[in-house]
Amino acid sequence: MTRRVSTRPSDCWTISHPLGGKSAPQEHSAEMAMTTARAVIDGYAELRQQVATMLALANEGDWEALIEQQAGYLQLTDRLRQLDDQSNLNREDAQRKAELLEAILADDLAIREHLVARRTELGQLMDATRRQRDLHRSYGKQAATVVDAANQFGQRVP
Repeated sequence: MTRRVSTRPSDCWTISHPLGGKSAPQEHSAEMAMTTARAVIDGYAELRQQVATMLALANEGDWEALIEQQAGYLQLTDRLRQLDDQSNLNREDAQRKAELLEAILADDLAIREHLVARRTELGQLMDATRRQRDLHRSYGKQAATVVDAANQFGQRVP
């Protein structure tokens, strides 16, 4: 008999043996394979949920929380990769894994699109700051008046 043990913080399951529990080698091997397969599917389901959470954070523009979630995501994918290498999935489990992976990849693509848009936005902010700094260097106090007027009237400073 085996039991699942949580490997916090990622909630990915690994396999361990109960204390003193022994079984016949063939029975143990089959049970271990079934438990490992279940742990793999559970791990992909957990990964799917985590990516969905990350997508929600990206949609909200909560970049700090997204970065925090990404650390857990990376830990979970590493553990899942190791567990996946040990598993031998039947057709049904392989199909479920494929469905989960498809959803994970779709959300991952959406997250990346949000990140690219954010990077573009930050680049524009940096360019505006750079232009403002250059104006201040060139024109001193007069530049501040020009920049303030442009901001009030929605015009861009050349």
